[in-house]
Amino acid sequence: MRVHSIKKGPIAEINMIPFIDICLLLLIIFMVMTPFLMQSKIKVSLPESSSSSKSSDSDKMITVQILNSGAIIIDDKKTKFSQLKKELILRLSKSRKKSILVQADKNVSIQKVVTALDIAKDLGAGKIGIGVIQKSEKK
Repeated sequence: MRVHSIKKGPIAEINMIPFIDICLLLLIIFMVMTPFLMQSKIKVSLPESSSSSKSSDSDKMITVQILNSGAIIIDDKKTKFSQLKKELILRLSKSRKKSILVQADKNVSIQKVVTALDIAKDLGAGKIGIGVIQKSEKK
């Protein structure tokens, strides 16, 4: 590398290669350190219940269980599928939350589950959930 020549004078160029090396090195350091910094910052604090564990009848969720035999159990009361709408009207009028959980056996046809969900939606249920009946819940 020539610093200057006799004929043309000193060379006044800035060498950019060391500057680019330092910038790339800093970029790599920040890219490697960012996930570690972000993981240490994320803290999850789950809310705790301040109310009592006992809920009144108007607060609890209405559960509709559709069994494989075709029977329907609404809050531990066995009914027929044709009586589902009437029972839900009675229960929703008493419920403050208006939330319904439809649980079905794994062998129940999808049409029955969808019909139960449609009835709940038409009656104005605020929250509608769907689930599977566990073996210990079957009656």
